[in-house]
Amino acid sequence: MIGYSCYGTGCHWLWHSAGELKQKSVNSKALRVLMVNEYVEYQSLSSIGSVLCLVGMSQLTILVQVCEMERYGDGGTANQLFGSIGSFMRRCLYRFLSVGPIPNHIAFIMDGNRRYNKKKNLEEGAGHKNGFSSLISILNYCYELGVKYVTIYAFSIENFKRQPSEVQYLMDLLLEKINGLLKEQSIVNQYGLRVYFIGNLKLLSEPVRVAAEKVMTVTANNTKAVLLVCVAYTSGDEIVHAIQHSCKHKLDEIQAVNADKSSNGLINRVEKIEKINGLIMPDVGESCKDRLDGSGSPKANKGSNGVIEGIKGYCDDKDEAQASKACIIGNGCFEGIGQREKIPIMNLVDIRKHMYMAVAPDPDVLIRSSGETRLSNFLLWQTNNCLLYSPAALWPEIGLWHLVWAVLNFQQNHSYLEKKKKQS
Repeated sequence: MIGYSCYGTGCHWLWHSAGELKQKSVNSKALRVLMVNEYVEYQSLSSIGSVLCLVGMSQLTILVQVCEMERYGDGGTANQLFGSIGSFMRRCLYRFLSVGPIPNHIAFIMDGNRRYNKKKNLEEGAGHKNGFSSLISILNYCYELGVKYVTIYAFSIENFKRQPSEVQYLMDLLLEKINGLLKEQSIVNQYGLRVYFIGNLKLLSEPVRVAAEKVMTVTANNTKAVLLVCVAYTSGDEIVHAIQHSCKHKLDEIQAVNADKSSNGLINRVEKIEKINGLIMPDVGESCKDRLDGSGSPKANKGSNGVIEGIKGYCDDKDEAQASKACIIGNGCFEGIGQREKIPIMNLVDIRKHMYMAVAPDPDVLIRSSGETRLSNFLLWQTNNCLLYSPAALWPEIGLWHLVWAVLNFQQNHSYLEKKKKQS
């Protein structure tokens, strides 16, 4: 049995284990900040560093362990007590952390499930199940802390290259957990989450894809927080997808411009579309071929960068002498024959808005478990100004302490990260 009592000037935690009483005392001055009738007296603290000076790292470690007590238990009376104590202490800890900035978006690469399986000599698949339990705990901690967006790397396109039996097991597990998101007591309903499944969903089996689409539809009106689940995803595939859709969108815009006849009748349509070094560019040579003064057809001088540098030719109408040149200029306009036609070119903003991850801001923190520092083709576009944190713990071993440490690192580097964002 575990119990605690608070006094006016201190707090003592009583630990009973196998009939043996162990007592740990924590400095009363520190815990006066932590709890007095569930009030946190931290108004005089100017930074999270002040909190750590009061509590000390060893006491903070004990505090985090107490906060996680409800994660381990059998669901009985003792576990309910663990949950009450842990929930209360987490609220105190979150108020500590709230003294500094809280990340708006945290992304996770859940690495180490199979290694955990081997390390603990568990049956096949047990590592992934333990990893899911860790995921639910981490999601609870994030949303309790006030993180608005959480992204998880659940299944890479590269994972399809694993043994068919393992892929099928993961798909079955994914289907089970996706269907579980719609249950009344699920984390989705607990925090009012809107769920997005990010990636090339066409690669998923039909049951998984249908279940994912159903969850996205059902949660579409939730606004409190957002969960983004990357499945059948790689950053390379996302970038290719964004470029393809950006090109299609721009081509539609060009065709819409061509359909709208100009008032002077000089440019009725664009006959051809040239693809130059991957950029779709309009060929306006045919647009005034019937009005040349005999000096020859317009010629396009293509630079090495694929941009049309000039199109030379003269039209009969002297009043339109200034319309003899056409070029693509930096602001995305087509400066054409006798008038300026708005034919936008593709730029980074267009690509960004067609990304799978366009539904969320870029991550503030990316956490990868198992000590690996590789991004593994995950959010390469979005993590330019992101804090990377790689604890040595395998994913099923990840807990509140790792999240707390990541947030403290973020707060320590917040000014620098904000400066880099403004410069980019």
